[in-house]
Amino acid sequence: MNMRNNVLVYAASASTFIAGILHIALVPMFFKSMTPDVTIFFIVSGLAQIFWIIPTMKRWIVPWYYIGIGGTIILIILWVIAIPGSGYPIGETDVAIEAFQIVYIILSIIIIENTNREKNKIQV
Repeated sequence: MNMRNNVLVYAASASTFIAGILHIALVPMFFKSMTPDVTIFFIVSGLAQIFWIIPTMKRWIVPWYYIGIGGTIILIILWVIAIPGSGYPIGETDVAIEAFQIVYIILSIIIIENTNREKNKIQV
């Protein structure tokens, strides 16, 4: 892998890490107003995003990137349904989390494309 791919992998890892930390940071900020199931959701989703640094940094096989992209898309859809879809105000933390998740998706797609391109060069 070249330097550009390394930067993409580090940036994707950083974006999912930051989104995970922000998900976990929401728990103490709103603990009193959250129901236990919402608290568990934010803790689990945050920990999952933090865990996702491992397959991203270690460059596990491509299906792991697809799983990460899919899980992140699900989190974005749940946010759209739960916050703007129900009329709750959108906070700065919400915007930051969604932005970092979108960055992760875009970078992961670029990494997959680069990986496929490199495989095609080797096969030729």
